[in-house]
Amino acid sequence: MAVLVGKKAPLFYADAVVNGNQFVEKFSLEQYIGKKYVIFFFYPLDFTFVCPTEILAFQEKLHEFEARNCAVVGCSIDSKFSHWAWLNTPKEKGGIQGVTFPLVSDLSKTISENFDVLAGHYEWDAEDEVSTFVGEPVAYRGLFLIDRQGIVRHQIVNDLPLGRNVDEALRMLDALQYFEENGEVCPANWHKGEEALKPTFDGVSEYLAKH
Repeated sequence: MAVLVGKKAPLFYADAVVNGNQFVEKFSLEQYIGKKYVIFFFYPLDFTFVCPTEILAFQEKLHEFEARNCAVVGCSIDSKFSHWAWLNTPKEKGGIQGVTFPLVSDLSKTISENFDVLAGHYEWDAEDEVSTFVGEPVAYRGLFLIDRQGIVRHQIVNDLPLGRNVDEALRMLDALQYFEENGEVCPANWHKGEEALKPTFDGVSEYLAKH
């Protein structure tokens, strides 16, 4: 699994559905560079079980991300038509109707590969000169916090059965913004409004003495 923290987020242009009902061609995270932070997350498939709980949880907290100048963008290997159908299916029927943030279509699986979250791998058979995919060719539950310069500052990848904590994504965004604004680093279990510490030995000693 590649570590992208500290590196430019991989570039892509892909189909997407925005505002729950609009098709967009050549959607890219480039539009946010210099303007917004981005939470870019992958999920395995539309019309599944854990995935709608995560997507609806992000939608429920979307106003909190937006208040922090952060865009939320989801991505799976499904087509834009599958995204559109799921977005227009009522929740009581297994849909995610009401979700407004963009869902990107990674039908070619290249975005998942470039972010190194594609489950499984290719194996080359030299004798038969063919490659086969081993495993389930869907995206793990990867999440990437990207700053306004397009740099990945935090990433986490869950296996397929393990749903993410949306509040933790908010906490990491708060920690990054606090560091950028104050130059102080955020200790274990830090939450917005709590004391941080100066990145010096004296600062650490002072913080530990208080706690």
